[in-house]
Amino acid sequence: MGNTIQEHAAVPSTQTSPLTQPQKPRDYSRKQVLTTMGGLLLALFFIGLDQNITGTAMPHIIGEFHGFDRFTWVSTAFMLTSTVMIPIYGKLSDLFGRKGIFLTGLSIFLLGSACCGMAQSMDQLILFRAFQGLGAGGIMPVAMATFADLLPPQQRARMQGGMMGIFTFSTILGPVIGGWITDHISWRWVFYINLPFILLVLIGLLLLMPRLRQSHVKARIDFIGAALLILGVVPILLGFSWAGTFFPWLSWQIPSLLGGGVLLLILLGFYEVHLGRSGGEPIIDPSLFKNRVFTISALNIMITFMGMIGSMAFLPLYAQGVLRISATNSGFLLMPMMISAMISSIISGQVASRTGHYKLLAIIGMTIIVAGGGAFLFLDVNSSPIQMIVAMALMGLGIGTSMALYSTLIVNSLPPHKIGQGVANMDFFQEMGGPIALSIIGPFLVAHYTPAYYAALPTAIKQRVPDALLKIFDKPDIVLNPSALHALAGPFSAFGQGTLDQVLGAVREGLTQGIHMAFLMGFCILLVGLVMVFFMPRVEIQKTPTE
Repeated sequence: MGNTIQEHAAVPSTQTSPLTQPQKPRDYSRKQVLTTMGGLLLALFFIGLDQNITGTAMPHIIGEFHGFDRFTWVSTAFMLTSTVMIPIYGKLSDLFGRKGIFLTGLSIFLLGSACCGMAQSMDQLILFRAFQGLGAGGIMPVAMATFADLLPPQQRARMQGGMMGIFTFSTILGPVIGGWITDHISWRWVFYINLPFILLVLIGLLLLMPRLRQSHVKARIDFIGAALLILGVVPILLGFSWAGTFFPWLSWQIPSLLGGGVLLLILLGFYEVHLGRSGGEPIIDPSLFKNRVFTISALNIMITFMGMIGSMAFLPLYAQGVLRISATNSGFLLMPMMISAMISSIISGQVASRTGHYKLLAIIGMTIIVAGGGAFLFLDVNSSPIQMIVAMALMGLGIGTSMALYSTLIVNSLPPHKIGQGVANMDFFQEMGGPIALSIIGPFLVAHYTPAYYAALPTAIKQRVPDALLKIFDKPDIVLNPSALHALAGPFSAFGQGTLDQVLGAVREGLTQGIHMAFLMGFCILLVGLVMVFFMPRVEIQKTPTE
């Protein structure tokens, strides 16, 4: 903790160091810089919009496709494929230049979005989201590396904060627009709505964006490393997701998946070390982990993201399934978190840029995130929307304060030829936290719902209502389908007025207890993240002069 990294420490005038000397960007025209930055920011805005639009639509999708037991895989599939592609895109952008790689990822994402809107089942939607993620994995890291190419170091912190603000602004609009579209048009249009805008960005960048940072050496792509990465990550996530639902934890399938995945990742580590020593181009460069700033930052951000996803991913389900709030209004409920994150990220970037001190901001931000995660634990079936808003606003304030700092730390601690790969690897570890958290926490939610639902049913209801009718609610997705609920009003009315309402009350109680378990697991992970942040090296980066 006592180590200090000085980005611009004095060096002898006869020597230069890629880590200590300010890096001057290439000479690009003002038009190239402004149009490229504008196009990248618009792309990030619409990608963020797409990702956050789907959250408020998911309860309706669950109700239509009857996929409560698989609904976390809609997000997990996207996160999985986008995550494993992040370091691949980062390496390719270092070798071939940013432009072609970024446009390739954006094109795949565009096609995947169109396919998601046409899905006819939960399995199809999961498959198309996985394909969509193959493109999304290259958008954020390559955009961040492009900013590093275009801007000098002292301006990067300010731009990172502004970029986080733009991305967060899209997350403010996403849930609201997604909720309104779901209620008034169709959930399918949450995928269609931004297609024309992304297409325009694609054409604009194709015409105006410079190529940026093409390697002068012959490109050697680590296909074996990429394959080992995918083959190692996928069975681990499947093992966590299927444990306790499709297979018992101690069945041969789960240890085989987890053990096999871990062995493949160990093999990946040995192979990448060998490849790096023999002059190859490893997809995850082991030399990055010699940089303490990179190693601690990557670990911190992964753990933090795991806890955040565990706390936040189930909020739309809680709002619509427990509090019985419409999709549109549940989108509005998410706005305080996004607004506080946007404001605090901009302020955090400015403060860090002007003071050059990052560790204290990271500690403060993580503490606030933990406080927000703790506030989620007090939400129950009788909570008001105000309680939910306060908890989300706290979480957003902490996210904005701390999360934008890590990329700046890594960018300024690596030599220029490793910035793209370093940023991509940081994003890899961050995004890896999402599918890990969902694959672990999602099955616990599903497993806790059913016993909690039956425990909450009044004894009189259990005695007079046939089991066949009660079992309809073994999966609560029917509660999220208004037409299906309306069809059940008749059969339940035969057992007395208010019977259906009592059953629905038990469903809400079961959902609450399942979601509470998700909140609790997320909170415990966030506590680990709070401890980890104290191990960050103290970092000082050249300050931006006050004007």
